[in-house]
Amino acid sequence: MKNCDFFAMILLILGGINWGLWGVFDFNLVDYVFARVWIDRALYFLIGVSAVYVAFSWKVLQGRITRK
Repeated sequence: MKNCDFFAMILLILGGINWGLWGVFDFNLVDYVFARVWIDRALYFLIGVSAVYVAFSWKVLQGRITRK
């Protein structure tokens, strides 16, 4: 399960960086790196699923972090 948590966090970080760049510089990093429409949509979908996963498992993830 830790691999899933790690992957979700990486996707959320990528999504946050993309939103920050888009908001400040009007630059879409995902569109720049993956110039194909279907890859963009798939990546945005995975970022959204990661956000839902982290939102629903927040207490479990918080417990794992504080136990270390």
